[in-house]
Formats: sequence, structure tokens, C-alpha cells
Amino acid sequence: MPYYRSVGEIPRKRHTQFRQPDGSLYAEELMGQEGFSSDSSLLYHRHPPTAIVAAEVYDPPTTRRRPNHPLTPRHLRTHQLDSGHTDAVLGRAPLLANDDVRVSYVVADRPSPLYRNATGDECLYIESGAARVESSFGVLGVTSGDYVIIPTSVVHRIVPVDEVPLRLLTIEATGHIGPPKRYLSVRGQFLEHSPYCERDVRGPADPLLLDGTDVEVYVRHRQGWTRHVYAHHPFDVVGWDGHLYPWAFSIHDFEPITGRVHQPPPVHQTFAGPNFVICSFVPRKVDYHPRAIPVPYNHHNVDSDEMLFYTGGDYEARRGSGIEQGSISLHPAGFTHGPQPGAVERSIGAERFDELAVMVDTFRPLDLCDAGLSCEDTGYAWTWAGTAR
Repeated sequence: MPYYRSVGEIPRKRHTQFRQPDGSLYAEELMGQEGFSSDSSLLYHRHPPTAIVAAEVYDPPTTRRRPNHPLTPRHLRTHQLDSGHTDAVLGRAPLLANDDVRVSYVVADRPSPLYRNATGDECLYIESGAARVESSFGVLGVTSGDYVIIPTSVVHRIVPVDEVPLRLLTIEATGHIGPPKRYLSVRGQFLEHSPYCERDVRGPADPLLLDGTDVEVYVRHRQGWTRHVYAHHPFDVVGWDGHLYPWAFSIHDFEPITGRVHQPPPVHQTFAGPNFVICSFVPRKVDYHPRAIPVPYNHHNVDSDEMLFYTGGDYEARRGSGIEQGSISLHPAGFTHGPQPGAVERSIGAERFDELAVMVDTFRPLDLCDAGLSCEDTGYAWTWAGTAR
């Protein structure tokens, strides 16, 4: 993250003696990105964070990827995947993926195991429900509309706290996810033209101290998955400080950028990842030129696939296409996409759009995974022509 936080007890100087009440030293851990060349935090553990007593291979369910061939726009209905009793980590159903990012969906009603993703950052979007994201850094309460950024290798678990099942869209990167550089000063402060700022960002406020021995942690890494058993519970950090930690930002705090004529998707950008971006479409005043056409023009992004997750309101450009709450549309490179028939005329004179959607634009083609194909509306590609196949 672009700004500094300090939580719990820490010594006045880094890398100096910091002793527990019994006189023993706390175990210092530096967690940092890009070697020692980027954001980091210092954590102080009651027990060595290196002490594992067992390790074994864990084999998750296999996921097949199929190219989008023949090339067509796609419509996935994620609410058809409601599978009942599962958790927010091991129960994820992969929908779309390439070598940079994987997008999954899950409906969770139970706590996840302790989990560490050592392959990249994760961005979780909460469609509905509420949860506690517990980690070595403390507790982060999240609810509907929140984005949650989990940095690489943070040990955490996701605990639903509502009677309503927790619905999550998960975006798993092979690198780091953060605010676009154009929103930040050279020292990392949000600039005045940014659609959100430090006041909108939430991080853990207090340590989470748990005792336990022989504690299992599932680790996803570049060679597969491993289940480690730790001698002591990883949530034993009495204090930490730095710029690296799990954090949350609500889509409802995104301040839309509008204009006299239709504004292109970069004004909605919220985060950047390796070879992809994440954008937020929120309720907003629309174009106010006297002859404006508020819905998007037909467009063809020749370098990217566009995935849109519809998570609230009424998305004007897709009316009549079967798009509903929880739908995902995929408009691939090599296909010109735009509003459904009649949407342009209907939009003229509108002063406001009441829509909520999360967009992921990737710069490599997205493959279709088994779960995505299982909930596909196969008639979507023909809705612009008004025919069925």
C-alpha cells in the first residue's frame, strides 16, 4: 500500500532487541516485495515464524482450461454455481484464466483453512454477505461491495459472519495488485485526481493473537500446493509496521469521473495487476452534453479481453440480453462489442445510471474453465442480431 501503518507493539528502532515479558526475544520477520526493493512490513512474532513440523503435497481438484474457440462473446451465470457447504478458499470455482490471472466464484458458509498464496496477490470482491479476514496482521471486517487486497504470501483465513452466504468474486494474480501509478505521487500519496484516497482505505487496526500448536496452513506456490504444519499458530504477531498489509476499499467509495460526452473505461480504473486492470462502474451522473449518448459506443479493444461482473443496479447497455445479478460477460479481442439493440435510443436523455459492475481487462486471452462453461448462457452471442442458435 502507498502509506505507512503501525499496529500493536513495536520497538523504537528497527532490527534491535525487542523482548517479551519473560525476557526472550520476539522473532522479527521482514515481509517484502521485489527482494528488498519495494514495499515491506516488519512483524514481531512470539514464536519463530520458520518453525514447521511437517509438510505434505496437497492435490486440489483439477481445473481444465479451454481456449475461447470458436471466438464468441460469452455470458456466464455465476448464481447457477451455488453449491452449498464450502469455504472461500478451497471451494472456489475457476471461471476464466490465463497465465497472468485467474477469476473464480464461490459461495461460502464456513471458515476457510489458513491459506497462503505464494504465487501472487489476490483481490476479493464481496458480492453479498460479510466476513472477517483474519491474518498475521490482525482482523479486517469486510462486507458487500468491498474489494479486499491480500498481498502475496500473507497467511490468512476468511470467516463468514452473516446468516447470508458469503458470495465472492476472486481475482488471483501472478504478481502484485495495487492502485494505478497515475493516481499516486512519486512518494506514494494519492493525487487529487484519483477517484479514491487514503481515507477510503481500511487496514487491520489491532493484533490478532491466537495460541495453538501443530497448525495446518495450505500454501499455493509455483510448483503446486503444499500443506505445512506449523509448530505454533501463525497469528502470534504482537505488532507490526510498514506499507505492506491486507487492505479493503469499498466500491461505494469510488468517486466516478464524468464528462459532457461518454467517458472511456480508463476513468473507471481502480487497480492494476500484471497484464490486467480492474475497473469499477458505479451509480453516477451521465453525460451532460445536450446531444450526448450516455451508453458506450461500439468499441474494439484490439489488445485486450474484457470481462464484466454485474453486481447491482441496472446495466443499461445490456438490457434485453439476459444479463442479471451475478452475470459475467466476456467480450474478447477480435470481437467488436457494444450496446444491445435499442439501448442507444433508450439512453438518450438519461441523467443518471444506477449500475454496479466490476471489470477485468486482460492483455492476454482468457481461457474458459470447466465451471465457467457449466453456467454459460450459450445464446448470448446472437443477441445483437436477435436470433437464436
